[in-house]
Amino acid sequence: MKKRSKILQSQAHFLKYIPNTLTLCNSLCGFAAILYMIQTYKAAPSAAVDIFYVASWVIFFAMIFDVFDGLAARLLNAASLHGIQMDSLSDMVTFGVTPAFMTALFAECSFDWAPGTYWQIGIYLLCSVYLGGAALRLATYNVHATLKTKSSSDRFSGLPSPGAAAALCVAVLYLKSRFGTDEETLKLVGRYLPFLAAFLGLMMTSKVPYIHAGKWLMSIRRNRKKMPLVLVAIAILICFRMDGLAFLTGAYIISGPVLLLFETRYGKKSAEGEK
Repeated sequence: MKKRSKILQSQAHFLKYIPNTLTLCNSLCGFAAILYMIQTYKAAPSAAVDIFYVASWVIFFAMIFDVFDGLAARLLNAASLHGIQMDSLSDMVTFGVTPAFMTALFAECSFDWAPGTYWQIGIYLLCSVYLGGAALRLATYNVHATLKTKSSSDRFSGLPSPGAAAALCVAVLYLKSRFGTDEETLKLVGRYLPFLAAFLGLMMTSKVPYIHAGKWLMSIRRNRKKMPLVLVAIAILICFRMDGLAFLTGAYIISGPVLLLFETRYGKKSAEGEK
């Protein structure tokens, strides 16, 4: 019995490294995407779209690690301040720096790598808004998580950085799947993508409430009423694939303002009724 207990303790000690390992894999995916996108400088604009397409999927793959590192930390009772800091640093690389870098490259690529001085400054400024928003968002989250001052663990205050990164990646994936390497569409998307990035950066620093998707999914066991929504989402992805992914991502981005509007209009009325 003593030998078995020692073995279990040693295994449990080893298992506590799993969450940080998954978090590290998250940041490595972001780094790999950046290294891969450097090739676009040597490629024609039409060929560069394929590189951005692969990089976008790498960022989506990193989101899997981001979901499972928190899940593993809760299941293994391995949550720690070190893990919180490391998670946000990894998110800054993968969902902050990498999408901003991709957006800037994509925009310059749409101008055949010669956007002109004013356009180039504009691109960098707009992408900087996204990058700054991600940094502020993650820093604020760390402060609240460390001091445990968050009012609700089931919600985020502001758009989560993975959600913002998903929106930019979906724009690239949708372009590739629907329009291929059409140069006119490439130029159109490239000119407006930095504006989308800046908007997402502002949303990350806002007070708009967003559902914590990971914890929402984990609560299905306690609330079976959520299961139909999950099945509908899976059916949309299976039936419509890229169109479905774009729809679900857009729906999540819009869900925050809709939720805020609903609570502003009906939350106050219910509070007055209770008084």
